[in-house]
Amino acid sequence: MLDTQPRSPHRRRVYLMRHGAVTYFDSATGRPVLPEQVRLNDDGIAQAKAAGEAFRAAGVRFDRAIVSGLPRTLDTAALVLRHAGQGELEPQVWTEWQEIRGGRLGDIPQEALEQAFTGLQRSPVAESRRFLNGESVGELLDRVLGGLARLQADPDWDCALLVLHGVVNAAILSHAVTGGQRLMLGNWVQSPACINVLDVAPPQGEQPGDWLLRVCNFAPSHPLHADERSTTMEALYAQYLRYRSQRG
Repeated sequence: MLDTQPRSPHRRRVYLMRHGAVTYFDSATGRPVLPEQVRLNDDGIAQAKAAGEAFRAAGVRFDRAIVSGLPRTLDTAALVLRHAGQGELEPQVWTEWQEIRGGRLGDIPQEALEQAFTGLQRSPVAESRRFLNGESVGELLDRVLGGLARLQADPDWDCALLVLHGVVNAAILSHAVTGGQRLMLGNWVQSPACINVLDVAPPQGEQPGDWLLRVCNFAPSHPLHADERSTTMEALYAQYLRYRSQRG
């Protein structure tokens, strides 16, 4: 008898995470900490452990782990892999997936501060938009989508863990859900140590739109986000205003 049942394509799985919580302003002085140096705080450590335990409980096995190389992604990945029972897997560093780079906060006039901090939350975001007077969205898309093409072209993985950043994740998610377009949708919320689950077709059958989004912004330690109403950048804007007022 002829088998007329449709065949499901074999898709590869991407677990796309944001790093765990960090403290961008020194608790003693209120001064900003350099984004290139900031490490996980106690909450971030607990969040990364919870994510690893969720992967272990679900029986997820990674054959590839990739981080941006910034300490907060390295810390998160190490904890996730250890608590997932896969501490032997060595993460690869792909610097093209580092977070969007800001400029000097002190150079931003008071009246432009709110827009500078929260402007990337508006959708769609113009490629000319700069983050805190630094890197533009277009420059970010150049490197993030280049890294994504590199990953998709590599046939030697089936289940990858990516531990990256809020805006970088937004760029990847925007590309995936718009059929492979070069587009930044700014209203993706990415909580610390959240997990996004994406499937993509293998290289030989891949088309620009061959993405499925299965889960977005799942945070194992607070899955319903009951206490969250502000975004990361809104919270950072409030913290920076306090710091700026203390300086007089």
